[in-house]
Amino acid sequence: MKVSDILRVKGGTLYTCQPGESLERAVQTMSEYDIGSLAVMEHGELVGMLTFREVIHTLAKNGGALNGKTVRTVMDDHPMSCTPQTELDEVRPMMLERHTRYMPVMDNRMLMGVISFYDVAKAVVDSQNFENKMLKAYIRDWPEEEGAAPAEADK
Repeated sequence: MKVSDILRVKGGTLYTCQPGESLERAVQTMSEYDIGSLAVMEHGELVGMLTFREVIHTLAKNGGALNGKTVRTVMDDHPMSCTPQTELDEVRPMMLERHTRYMPVMDNRMLMGVISFYDVAKAVVDSQNFENKMLKAYIRDWPEEEGAAPAEADK
């Protein structure tokens, strides 16, 4: 499975902000749309990522205040990224090693979307569930549920 498969299921909605935007406004956007990250765009290009992690670190350093900071001052300006053709088996260890919850998906310099660790985990579980269903269908007389009554031939 490729990252493009996740993007196809997620849809095309992409939440962004600009680096000069107030951190307060960015946090309001994240809260309003119940999202954990914003892609930071400048002149049509990705220049960073703002996630709830950066916001929490800022709040912790400033006694719970945002102190008029801009997105640029707290964003991750070197986010790890992948391409639509990257295999999920490559993405999972990348996200785990760097504790990355949100990853921009880039096609050359064009931002195609952002995937979350949740998106990756859901895709893996869905794939495994489909595989299990197909295997059970392949094996004749496999019970649909655990504890189901035995097939007629077994009686």
